[in-house]
Amino acid sequence: MNNDPSASDEAADFQVHENFERFSQKFDIYSRAFWDSEIRTEKTDRFFETYRTPLKKWKTVEGFSQRDYALRNASWHLPDIFAELKESENRREGFLDPFTVHRPGPEDRVPVDSPEQMSREVKHVAKAFGADLVGITGYDERWVYTHAYSRLGETEKPQELPEDLPNVIVIAQEMKKDLLDTVPSALSGAATGIGYSADTLVLLGLTQYIINLGYRAVATMNDTALAVPYAIKAGLGEYGRLGLLITEEFGPRVRIGKIFTDLPLSHDVPKSFGVKKFCETCSRCADACPVGAIPKGPPTDEVYNKSNLVGITKWTVNAEPCFKFWSNQNSDCSICVRVCPYNQDFTGFWPRAWRWLAGTRLRRLALWLVNRFVPGDRVSPAAWWRRGTEA
Repeated sequence: MNNDPSASDEAADFQVHENFERFSQKFDIYSRAFWDSEIRTEKTDRFFETYRTPLKKWKTVEGFSQRDYALRNASWHLPDIFAELKESENRREGFLDPFTVHRPGPEDRVPVDSPEQMSREVKHVAKAFGADLVGITGYDERWVYTHAYSRLGETEKPQELPEDLPNVIVIAQEMKKDLLDTVPSALSGAATGIGYSADTLVLLGLTQYIINLGYRAVATMNDTALAVPYAIKAGLGEYGRLGLLITEEFGPRVRIGKIFTDLPLSHDVPKSFGVKKFCETCSRCADACPVGAIPKGPPTDEVYNKSNLVGITKWTVNAEPCFKFWSNQNSDCSICVRVCPYNQDFTGFWPRAWRWLAGTRLRRLALWLVNRFVPGDRVSPAAWWRRGTEA
């Protein structure tokens, strides 16, 4: 176990203060939408219900038709199965509780002579299961929820993650850019669901592999711990103005999962490719946010409400108006992701050249170029459907 996880805060550019407070999942905005009268409304109830029960009346706005919702909800089918599998036991695995669907492993452990070699092996296996990005870091209690949230009792319940699992494998899955480019739309929500589905498959498969080696492993998705700090410590990317992880490979369009394990592993280190300084120059996400939930100034330790972390300097998104907009439009919103200059296809030469430029002192030129040539405009959902269905 790493006795001083804060030792690498400087490398990760974390600014954690003495008044820092760990977070309970009860105060996550999605949890508050069920128990907090300040958040819960008929619209929030309808928002969640539409993922499982078809709307009685479909919107006439393009991108919110029955087929758009049909694809969005189908994309969530796999993670929803696991989330609902043990609801009678007061569990929503993958979202409020860690997964417990694994078979028991053998009594004998495969010996690990080299944590470095085992880390390479784990990443190799993760990629075989379909992982897009994999990093490894150490357990850090600060980012683990103090309590889980009980949907059944609408209250806190004990955190069940063991404290003696010293290593954390962080998985990131790309969300499909062509779907996200149709935001705001129900259709774009399919990018999120597909990302979660891929995340579920990789997490369950890799965790069972580790268990089969004779070690303990706990697969978690949105539950148990804050994902972004672990992903940054694992070298998967940097923190951006929009409050999300920004990766070199996919920008901010990723979903994150975590596996806590006692399998001996070496750790990756945080890496920087200039995101913070570029975000200090750029405000496209803040300018585009329809409810002004993203701050335009420098990082601060300001908190807006009880859904924010206390005692850390960063760009903090005001979750309350953000989620209210989600509820009003009846689907999740990713406008900030769509307009982010890092939301590009970096398999091409020119996007890679732009990414390099954005990490240099010529970042203002990079911003001008992206505003001129990659404006981040919304793509018509009808165009997405035509692209794949016309002869």
